[in-house]
Amino acid sequence: MEDRRSGKRRGREVLGDLAAWERANGEDNSEAIARLRRNLRRVRREELTSRQAEMLHLYYDLGRSMPRIAQELGVNKSTVSRTLARARARLKRYLRYTL
Repeated sequence: MEDRRSGKRRGREVLGDLAAWERANGEDNSEAIARLRRNLRRVRREELTSRQAEMLHLYYDLGRSMPRIAQELGVNKSTVSRTLARARARLKRYLRYTL
């Protein structure tokens, strides 16, 4: 639907059209995504410290906030922030060449 004042389509419709175009014209990357997921699980299990893995789980998997994680683990919020940053850097370093 067009906005009468500007003649432009509404945002949701444009996004819907873009998503439909990507589905129709995009390449199938399901194999690459599956490989990335497998490697992500492996890296989280084998390459992170137990503290990094625990904080990643609390933050990303359970959706807890940094202040709440800090309170639960009895550490400073800045410690949680630094630990998550180091964990993300380590994940990035190991997953860089997976795709």
